Amino acid sequence: MSQKPFFVSIPHSGEKVPDLTPWLLNLSEPMLMRDVDRYVDILYDDSIKSLSLPLVKTEWHRYAVDLNRLPQDIDQSSVIGAANAKGFERGFHWSMTTFKEKLIQEPMSFDTHTKLRNLIYEPFHKQIRDMYAKLRAETGKQTIYHLDLHSMPSLGTSMHLDPGETRADIVISDSNQRSCSQGFRDLVIAAYVTAGFKVGYNWPYKGGRLTEEYGKPQEGQQVLQVEMSRALYMNEETKKINPEYAIVSGKLKKALSYIKDNL
Repeated sequence: MSQKPFFVSIPHSGEKVPDLTPWLLNLSEPMLMRDVDRYVDILYDDSIKSLSLPLVKTEWHRYAVDLNRLPQDIDQSSVIGAANAKGFERGFHWSMTTFKEKLIQEPMSFDTHTKLRNLIYEPFHKQIRDMYAKLRAETGKQTIYHLDLHSMPSLGTSMHLDPGETRADIVISDSNQRSCSQGFRDLVIAAYVTAGFKVGYNWPYKGGRLTEEYGKPQEGQQVLQVEMSRALYMNEETKKINPEYAIVSGKLKKALSYIKDNL
């Protein structure tokens, strides 16, 4: 297939725990995987390979560094000397899961925070910036289309905006219509609907720091966050993948093919 100015990122599927975060060792599998976008990379793998889509992803666990946050999204529960007293329990470093399980018993030093930033955050975001430049050079296009791929609990928890609500299969978010054009948003929604998914828009997610940082349609950067319900392909209690994942993967391939064909 011909190259198009279109790529995907997967910032939360990594499961590797760095030596700098020993508090994440020896957690039970369900707790350690509570908020990881487990299997998202596997589910989209066939789409990415068969459509020759450029991919930016990480091997690192989001509890160590959340790549959809900013380095200043820290508070004193996670980092000694942080400017914020509280408010970022699920920030750059997660100190609490969405089930209110405590992850960090004692805040890390600011030096550890800086080392984690340099180890995980800076390389990933350099890859994102480099991808925009590379696709512009290779395709001759000034406008680049970018999907940031995630997964979500099928039910909102008490830590979410929609506690107890059953969510759509797919939630598309554009930072309240700021991160992309209406045309790209409508194309992506149509793609997932055509593939057989029930699609929500900007609820309960409006987009994260990636859509905020890179979604600049006036500068030729069109970004959408795509959340997928974990109930479609995994046991949300045990965090094990279900046989149905192959069906879901096929539908995702239809969606991404639709997007690429109609850009």
